[in-house]
Amino acid sequence: MLLMAQVALAQEAIEITRGSDRATPIAVVPFGWQGASPLAEDMAQITANNLRNSGMFAPFARENMLSYPTRAEEIFPRDWKMLGVEYVLAGQVTATGSGYQLQYHLYSVPREQVILSRTVSGGQNQLRDIAHKLSDEVFEHITGIKGAFSTKLLYVAAERFSADNIRYTLQHSDYDGARAVTLLQSREPILSPSYAPDGQRIAYVSFESRRPEIYVHYVQTGRRERITSFEGLNGAPAWSPDGKRLAFVLSRDGNPEIYVMDLDSKQMRRVTNHYGIDTEPTWMDNNTLIFTSDRGGRPQIYKQNLNSGSTERLTFVGNYNANAKLSVDGRTMVMVHRQDGYRNFHIATQDLERGNLKVLTETSLDESPTVAPNGTMLIYATRQQGRGVLMLVSTNGRARSEIPTKFTDLRVPSWSPYLP
Repeated sequence: MLLMAQVALAQEAIEITRGSDRATPIAVVPFGWQGASPLAEDMAQITANNLRNSGMFAPFARENMLSYPTRAEEIFPRDWKMLGVEYVLAGQVTATGSGYQLQYHLYSVPREQVILSRTVSGGQNQLRDIAHKLSDEVFEHITGIKGAFSTKLLYVAAERFSADNIRYTLQHSDYDGARAVTLLQSREPILSPSYAPDGQRIAYVSFESRRPEIYVHYVQTGRRERITSFEGLNGAPAWSPDGKRLAFVLSRDGNPEIYVMDLDSKQMRRVTNHYGIDTEPTWMDNNTLIFTSDRGGRPQIYKQNLNSGSTERLTFVGNYNANAKLSVDGRTMVMVHRQDGYRNFHIATQDLERGNLKVLTETSLDESPTVAPNGTMLIYATRQQGRGVLMLVSTNGRARSEIPTKFTDLRVPSWSPYLP
């Protein structure tokens, strides 16, 4: 049984605004259900959206399917070959004493055989959890990459009631924006939320005392601990991979510099020392930080070894590169990028081994990228029609979508690690 039931707010799944026909064709057939009333969630559609969001699959339109099998023996490969489909996912939902059970079959059309057949169960309020778990299993079986559809998303929503009355809330939702739950409300800004590697703690910046302070928030209990409250800037907290330290930015000595704190002892040390502005740290490994600095004249990305203190510049393409995040394997860096001669900011990826840079977004004023733990998708903040929105894009650039929400202004997303 899945154990992640939460009180949910009714929201639609991600609305796909763009995709690619170069991805692998897969048919996610509407799942069978014999209940007296329709299920509260269309799990097959959630699964199809998940696979499309990865940029690796192109779900076949259900209205063009020639049949709607729910069992393996009802799948006829000739029909699906004619439609150009490579995989068929079919399943049957049944009610249990405590919730629901989905028996599904993944069929390879070229091989004309079932390649995966499993059961996923969940409680009364876990239909979306079942669909995400199913998506993870199918995605990993076909690609060999662990699925990230059961992960969560943090973001800040701002609601303006009048010119001087704005309410900020820290939201915790499914990765696709569904089932958002408010963790914190404030009339002062909330900035830079980030998950700890255990997924149970969050660090963020709060202005509730009318100046920036860094807090650690425990998701399950709501307990909060203030970590820094120095004069000047306290910002951009980032967790070390082992979860034992926080890197952040302080201006306590007059200039924005990066510091690292051991969370058990609260011992802190300064790790950068330059007249330029050093900010937006993130961890490459437990001994290496990457950060944004204008020490070369314009904002660029650097890395620093915490043991030796040696510093190396990582970005050279474009006149602005900032707010970098790394894929889990450490080979790909995602960042805010502006090309020479252009005014707009976009999200780009850079291969750290080869140096190749790829611009992923076509919107403007893009910021705050955050990467799925398997590196296949990222979410970023941008502006559309005067409001802040969150956009999801696959890192291969094939799929794009907007995260739906009831809020009118969203910012600073943070993707969770894999959760237990």
